[in-house]
Amino acid sequence: MSAAPSALTSVAPTAFASARATAHLAVQPLSLAARANLPSATDDRHSNLGWRDGAFVSQPIPAGGAIYTVSLAVEPMALALERDGVAVARSPLDGQSPADVAAWLDDNLTGHGLKPTAGMAPPYDMPADVVMLGRYRTDPGLASLAAWYDLAHGVLDRFAGDHGDLEPGPSPLRCWPHHFDVATYVALETGDPETARGIGVGLSPGDESYPQPYLYVNPWPMLDPAGLPDLPAPGHWHTEGFVGAVATGEAILGLDDPAAGLAAFVEQAFAIGRARLGV
Repeated sequence: MSAAPSALTSVAPTAFASARATAHLAVQPLSLAARANLPSATDDRHSNLGWRDGAFVSQPIPAGGAIYTVSLAVEPMALALERDGVAVARSPLDGQSPADVAAWLDDNLTGHGLKPTAGMAPPYDMPADVVMLGRYRTDPGLASLAAWYDLAHGVLDRFAGDHGDLEPGPSPLRCWPHHFDVATYVALETGDPETARGIGVGLSPGDESYPQPYLYVNPWPMLDPAGLPDLPAPGHWHTEGFVGAVATGEAILGLDDPAAGLAAFVEQAFAIGRARLGV
């Protein structure tokens, strides 16, 4: 079930780092199951995740005439193997170790004719606070984390749909298990990805830049930080490490209507980004 809107304010945006780390670790089995059972894509899209009613969901895995997915409900935290959209096995995660979860998942994957994740590891480094976790624990911040993903997914899904006429246009809205952000990339021209213009729009649940959720609108190639125009509320320009329009969780909660205000901010920041890129 989707998190209630009140969960946005039940835990302060700066106070659920432990919940973020727990969920970040818990989504890795979803990605590994897809890596084990799907052909590799050059852009790694086979390993990314969707968001559905308070849960992360792996890419679809076809097998034996059925479509399997692995999902993670955030609150209460539970892993499930689904066949054609119906859970065929489910395991609450509270008190379990990552090894326990991997063994449970592999038993169920192989039981349904799928390849196990044994011997696999994410092909990227994980943040230190994620790596150090020994067991999954119930955390009051999980409901708040789910509410932030709900908010972002609703705003970004509508944004991508509204700009579907652009070419090449918005990518599917997905969560990337490395940085744990949910985002779309609006490609504004074809060509070398290193130089072709585009704008990434997404939500990070918090990282080394901001210890809280923040929404970003990042034009590419990176803008010159000199002489940037003013941004609408609740945004500001971030210029260390990347140059983009950012709205932090605390600033978003200061809006009278976070969803409507955030949608307006995204549209205006996107328009500014396009103008600065000259597209």
